[in-house]
Amino acid sequence: MRFRVRSERPLRIGIVCYPTIGGSGILATSLGIELALRGHEVHFISYERPFRLPLEHPRIQFHPVVIGGHELFKYRDYTLPLSVKMAEVSRAQRLDILHVHYAVPHATAAILALSMLEPLERPRLVTSLHGTDTTLLGIDPAYGPAIKHALERSDAVTAVSTFLEGETRRLLGITRPIEVIYNFVSPVPPHRSRSESRAELGVGEGVALLIHASNLRSIKRIDLLLQAVALIKDRSRFRLLILAGESFAPFKAEVRRLGLEDHIIVRPRVHDVEDYYCAADIGLVTSDSESFCLSILEGMFYGCPSVSTRVGGIPEVIRSDSTGVLVEPGDAEALALGVGELIADPERRQAMGRAAKSFAESHFTAEIIVPAYEGLYYREVGRPR
Repeated sequence: MRFRVRSERPLRIGIVCYPTIGGSGILATSLGIELALRGHEVHFISYERPFRLPLEHPRIQFHPVVIGGHELFKYRDYTLPLSVKMAEVSRAQRLDILHVHYAVPHATAAILALSMLEPLERPRLVTSLHGTDTTLLGIDPAYGPAIKHALERSDAVTAVSTFLEGETRRLLGITRPIEVIYNFVSPVPPHRSRSESRAELGVGEGVALLIHASNLRSIKRIDLLLQAVALIKDRSRFRLLILAGESFAPFKAEVRRLGLEDHIIVRPRVHDVEDYYCAADIGLVTSDSESFCLSILEGMFYGCPSVSTRVGGIPEVIRSDSTGVLVEPGDAEALALGVGELIADPERRQAMGRAAKSFAESHFTAEIIVPAYEGLYYREVGRPR
């Protein structure tokens, strides 16, 4: 187990995130694990145990939020029970930092939680923006004012890309400092060899394995993904693996319509993604918007370049024609062409994969990114109240 002794005292950090499969929850979980390995005490607060959070760790605790159902309410409420639990954990564990990932409802609930505490009991509030909390909810008049209020009342705000920082300022009129701290990946060795994973998937030698990993929400454009794959001319030369964070059932009819039943493999809710990235040759991302796209970065660490739409913060992760291929959003033919060219040219594909791995290791490791969060925490804790 890695452990680094710091000259500063270890911190008591609360982390609030969505526990489901998605970039914000995965990043928050990875950050908590890395912070614990560095000697800090970490407390996760959510309605379920985060998807990739280990069951046992000497410096990590999980505090579940119980969501009650009262006939008084037409819809079950999460924000109020969450705020009560955040206040309870902050007081009992004497938290130094409360780090919430995603503005709604986490940052808004945190503002209420802090108001329940005496001034000397209040941890510093750090809010991390991950994307749709700004680009989707921020422009909704039912949410935007509450999000802006929470960001202005946070002690520090971070964004996972320069794109997202700019969009937050543009859409919400935020003028306060927003610190860009990129996502990171802590790659682990696969449990199986490349050949073993490909055998499990039924993918033979000489067949390119494409990979798409997402929660399958509408913004990920699974319809475009399937259209692009259907346009690849020689279907005998590839298979598409989809690591699905949610049910793939809504897309099965389209798969049948396009005649792709024998060319698509779906694996739901995969923990050991490294086994499949090591087996893959090309990532395929078809999103209409992404603030960073963690799945691209995961593939890069295992030498898997991606063909992706040129949207949001993705150009900050992929260097086009060097570490991957970028095409205009919504263009199924361009996506198919980009994938097809890499299928036909293994040497170029492998060189691109090596460049992607090198770029990831020089820009997006835990050793580079986690100290940026630690520095922010110590700065906020050290400020006079």
